[in-house]
Amino acid sequence: MEEEAAPLPEPSLFSSDDGEENSEPSSSEDGELRRQEEDEHSRRRGQRRSMCWSGCGRPKITCICPFLPSSPIPTSTHLIILHHPHELRANKLATLPALCRSLTRCHPVPGRRIRPGSSALLDFLSTSPSSPVLFLFPTFDSSKPALDLERWAADTPPDSRAEPILIVFDATWRHAKEMATASIPFLSRFAVQVQIGGGCDTRSEGPSTYESGLVLRKEPWKGCLSTIEAVARALRVLEPEGKGVEIEGMLLAILRAMVAFQVCHLKMVNPRPRLKKKEAVKMFSQTKPKSRNTKASIRLWVAHVLPGNQM
Repeated sequence: MEEEAAPLPEPSLFSSDDGEENSEPSSSEDGELRRQEEDEHSRRRGQRRSMCWSGCGRPKITCICPFLPSSPIPTSTHLIILHHPHELRANKLATLPALCRSLTRCHPVPGRRIRPGSSALLDFLSTSPSSPVLFLFPTFDSSKPALDLERWAADTPPDSRAEPILIVFDATWRHAKEMATASIPFLSRFAVQVQIGGGCDTRSEGPSTYESGLVLRKEPWKGCLSTIEAVARALRVLEPEGKGVEIEGMLLAILRAMVAFQVCHLKMVNPRPRLKKKEAVKMFSQTKPKSRNTKASIRLWVAHVLPGNQM
């Protein structure tokens, strides 16, 4: 979100030669004032548009280069990220550039699905599997849940899970679901679907930027993770000899820095009255026993919680 413009300088008051005060400024001084205002606006626009092209690729006022490693970190895990063609162009909060600058074995693949020809490495593994291949995406069907990543690692001998391949989908949740569904016919031949923890809970809302230091924007459901956080959690499990904990901490530090910049440029929005009423009704249903005259009881409860509110 754009930085708020500084208040414009007020026209100066001056005394004329004949002693009259508070006279109107002359046209030449008025023109000079306008030029100063335009120069100030141009300077601030230039600051906002100045980009850190040699580093993180973000605007310089939100540069995260101090939080990136001095050189990309080598990992035993090969990370393949299928990113939607619109993600980097339309999403100013994309975390993929930070991942690519932080990890050596990070391979971004543009596209809407993984199929033969998308990746030479996956094409080879689809016919001659030599390393375990995992694709990280939660299932929304409780009858067919994906494997918990930590459970998979605990049940797989170390020799059988060395040099793993991890596939991640980078897009909005709607697009990512479409991309994962379109990729399953090819990936199901040789890859295992895994998820972090219990996956997503569509019955509960996800946290917002103000509620968590790891959320760049409002998540649709509880358990939803950004691409960089999902990769950080996964590498903590997949990397050997405790190295994953160090990598997870480094990636989460980058995410926290991005969230901190985002909070500075957001404006707090007060909840709408209708949402307040909805929350009050929800509170009533959780704390008050049911009665015959439920509607009347709700009105009284909302009036008590929200004084001055009319139902």
